[in-house]
Amino acid sequence: MTLRRIRIQGLGVIDEAELDLSEGLNVITGETGAGKTMVVSGLGLLLGARADAGLVRAGAEQSVVEGEVDVPVEHPAALRVAEAGGDASDGVLLVRTVAAGGRSRAYVGGRTAPVAVLAEVGQHLVAVHGQADQWRLRDAEQHRILLDSAGGADLAQALRAYEDAYDQWQASRAGLVEIERGAAERSLRVDALRAALTEIDELDPREGEEDDLRAESERLTHAEELLTASRAAHDALVGADDPGTEVQSVAQLVSAASVLLGPAAAHDPELAALRRRVDEIGYLASDLASDLSGYASGVDVDGERLDAVHRRRADLTALLRRYGPSTQALLTFARGARDELARLDLSDDDVAELRRRTEALRLEVGRLGGELSSARARVGERVGRAVTEELSHLAMGAAEVVVHVAPRKVSAEGAAGRVGGDGPADRALRAGRAEGADGAEGAERADGAGTGPASCVPLPDGRLASPRRHGLDEVEIRLAANPGAPPRSVARAASGGELSRVMLALEVVCGDGSVPTYVFDEVDAGVGGSAALDLGARLARLARTAQVVVVTHLGQVAAYADRHLVVRKSSDGQVTSSDVVVVEGAEREAELARMLGGIADSRAAVEHARELLARRGEQASA
Repeated sequence: MTLRRIRIQGLGVIDEAELDLSEGLNVITGETGAGKTMVVSGLGLLLGARADAGLVRAGAEQSVVEGEVDVPVEHPAALRVAEAGGDASDGVLLVRTVAAGGRSRAYVGGRTAPVAVLAEVGQHLVAVHGQADQWRLRDAEQHRILLDSAGGADLAQALRAYEDAYDQWQASRAGLVEIERGAAERSLRVDALRAALTEIDELDPREGEEDDLRAESERLTHAEELLTASRAAHDALVGADDPGTEVQSVAQLVSAASVLLGPAAAHDPELAALRRRVDEIGYLASDLASDLSGYASGVDVDGERLDAVHRRRADLTALLRRYGPSTQALLTFARGARDELARLDLSDDDVAELRRRTEALRLEVGRLGGELSSARARVGERVGRAVTEELSHLAMGAAEVVVHVAPRKVSAEGAAGRVGGDGPADRALRAGRAEGADGAEGAERADGAGTGPASCVPLPDGRLASPRRHGLDEVEIRLAANPGAPPRSVARAASGGELSRVMLALEVVCGDGSVPTYVFDEVDAGVGGSAALDLGARLARLARTAQVVVVTHLGQVAAYADRHLVVRKSSDGQVTSSDVVVVEGAEREAELARMLGGIADSRAAVEHARELLARRGEQASA
């Protein structure tokens, strides 16, 4: 899974440029003002960043950034593209345009899409780390996610066990809240459901019965007319049973026609065939007459049955008017009413059992949450030591990283004080019943955790903790930038360049491969000398398991690249434009020499560049 190509048009100083990226470590360099930051800005637009019309190149109608990503169809990014209606069968194509007037458009997999969808796809593909874009370290929730990603199978198993128990607890609490919400209201609902089901069961309707009754009512109402018509048609076909009738029937006329044709038909096959057709008409007339006779005998001229049908239709219509436009809808309502009644019509023993189950699940969430907290604390100690060791190689040798893991504690008195009120649920809570009645009407937080005692779980020290679906813990990555300094949240304790290096160290230690591409901008700020070599080595190490794109001004870092791209600028005296080229061999040596000594053709700088490249080659083959 790699970011294969980026095309940029009309963005800042870049008129038109194309970046062909490879797997491993991609380094982007160039002189100051050449437009390296525009590459990162363009990538940010491609990943859903806010559009700024000021980025559009002067004189251009719009900026266009296009990215091609090789990703399998089962990858979350490809699945999200497919959900948005795009094509991800052969990788993912992302496009972002920004008009000079400020209007922005996004295209995902060849289809237009909201910019938010572009961001959702991008978060599965690329993580951008720059001085102005360290959101993963500024978001406390991301601290926990980073820690969990480093925990391996044991921590993942503990988290799944906790989440399963938490989900069961919340479902049990929700059911209990529904039951306890209002006994009178529930009783009225039970009575209404019972009355409706009694009325329906007494009438016992069948699906489609309204249509059957309508047809039967029509037949009974017009029974005399139906009987007269069918008998008259019968007599016309085969004659009346009364021998005094002189009118010839169809059967008699057809028979006479057959007799008349008989002698002559013997002399001509064609006429014989016509005579056979005449005979067939006779047979059909006889069969039809028989059917009419059977129909007439079945016509029921029954006034009592007609009255009964009318009464049944009236009763059924009244029922349909209250519970459904058809018997199908009526029976569906009845099934739903029975299910709801089964849930609401509980005995005291049923309610007590549900309370016991809810309390048992609450305690289980506390137990499993404690185990999860212990597992996170162990992983946090390991991660803190490993990241501190990494930072010692990134020009932050005096810094120490501590991963703080602590439960969100809530005192029992404080929790009880927040319940308040004097309703049934509040009195039940003060009586010690774990019924969860504080949860459904606003005391629940966005992810389901409340603030009353029934929504908290006990800790081994007897205090209460406020749970979330991901656990009981608040996780914070803290940094002590200097010896003796108290650890503070890394987002407040580190500068922009330090944040990038901390993020690099965290990615090396905690990276789980879920994000295929990492982008680092200005990660080398404030770094030089041997520390720059260590920084390049760390970036190369991360690039063994993921694609890495780095914007740097240090030759020591650029020497570790698997692919080296240079942003070059040219000027005609009025307009400056930039292009991006891949440098290899002597061109790469010259670029490294420029970065090291400021002069591309300096013999000493070129020798230094060759030495760095040779060292990189030895480390790669080791």
